[in-house]
Amino acid sequence: MKMPKNEFMAGLLGENVQYGLWAGFATGYAAEIAATTGFDWLLIDGEHAPNTVPAILAQLQAVAPYDSAPVVRTVNHDPALIKQLLDIGAQTLMVPMVENADQAATLVRAMRYPPHGMRGVGGGLVRATRWDGVEDYLAHAHEELCLIVQVESPRGIENVEAIAATPGVDAVFVGPADLSVGMGHPVNPGHPDVQASIAHAIKAVQAAGKPVGILAPVEADARRYQSMGCQFIAVGIDISLLRQSAMATIALYKDTASAASVSTTY
Repeated sequence: MKMPKNEFMAGLLGENVQYGLWAGFATGYAAEIAATTGFDWLLIDGEHAPNTVPAILAQLQAVAPYDSAPVVRTVNHDPALIKQLLDIGAQTLMVPMVENADQAATLVRAMRYPPHGMRGVGGGLVRATRWDGVEDYLAHAHEELCLIVQVESPRGIENVEAIAATPGVDAVFVGPADLSVGMGHPVNPGHPDVQASIAHAIKAVQAAGKPVGILAPVEADARRYQSMGCQFIAVGIDISLLRQSAMATIALYKDTASAASVSTTY
């Protein structure tokens, strides 16, 4: 059996911007529905959604037949958790709150087997190898793995050039919400100071020759970041979309219903 192709990474190498959806329901059923809607990639959120490793496995299995490529966000930098997520078949990981090149380099090592890293060998026990069905998995696993590091703090912005230049970091994702809070402008990623930091990060990542992404559920924001050079953009959050649609529907029948609005807490 050949190594499964990382379709997310392949998409980044193309000319088209990759549009994604944040998947926060933590169920395979909801993830499968999202995978049928045409998004290029889905972010299975292990940081803020109530996900466990078995729940993430179920979502990976649910979306596997579809064209939406899964990206799994970890809750932290724990190499043991990264090992588990890779073993269940995640090929693209997004790791939050990376603030310096040393952290980035440690994450790269967690993604790779010795002598280039510290990932433990699961062999025939794990889905990633298709239970030892993939030929030469240990030698070639890194070729289809993608590490996205999140820069989402003032310290991360200060060190973004070194983070992006770290060998083995495949892409950088800017987090507007945490960045705005860290800069003293909570729930206001549109503040000029925050926007200046985002623009700096985008340019720095581009200078390093790496793809840069961002979360932007507001269309005007998404189009602005695209024009600035972002190559993969999460343009929606499944939970927000459900809530907005439900509120808009009931507003058709009840005068007291609140008007639906796009979430600004991203």
